[in-house]
Amino acid sequence: MADPVRKLPTYQDVLDAPPHMVAEILLGELHLSPRPARRHGRAASILGMDLGSAFERGRGGPGGWVIFYEPELHLGSDIVVPDLGGWHKDRFPLAESEEAYFTTRPDFVCEVLSKSTARYDRTDKLTIYARESIPFVWLVDPLLRTLEVLVLTGERWILHGTYRDDQIVHAPPFEAVGIELGSLWLPETP
Repeated sequence: MADPVRKLPTYQDVLDAPPHMVAEILLGELHLSPRPARRHGRAASILGMDLGSAFERGRGGPGGWVIFYEPELHLGSDIVVPDLGGWHKDRFPLAESEEAYFTTRPDFVCEVLSKSTARYDRTDKLTIYARESIPFVWLVDPLLRTLEVLVLTGERWILHGTYRDDQIVHAPPFEAVGIELGSLWLPETP
């Protein structure tokens, strides 16, 4: 007996997901993840504020970017929701402003790793981001208190650097301003 034909997930499956879940389609599979925990949420929020202030608003930095928190990206048949996405202002898709999602690939994404997402963030999502030629990916781990900066070279990710704890980071594509990693982490419990 032949195997039944597997039905591929659609955008309707994403829309029908429970509201307390983040729904993504990664390489033909629907993934549901819980909303971020506090450590995850803090790291993404503070990093988004720091990047947005300096690189979008030009406060203490050069500006020139548009930064979004949890943008829904439709990249081919994949639907991904990184924690942060950024576009150079000259590439930002103004024509898509009425949609709830983006089809223009960003120039930067950041994934904040958690128990429920790290496996896919490091595998399926990196495969999709490389295929779509997204030049920079940052992986933030709030439990290990680390930042890994990946740069796309051809079709491969090259580790530009790994930073930890309270370091001040000047990393691509945001070298112009130091990011204080210590501000991303929740205080340790006594």
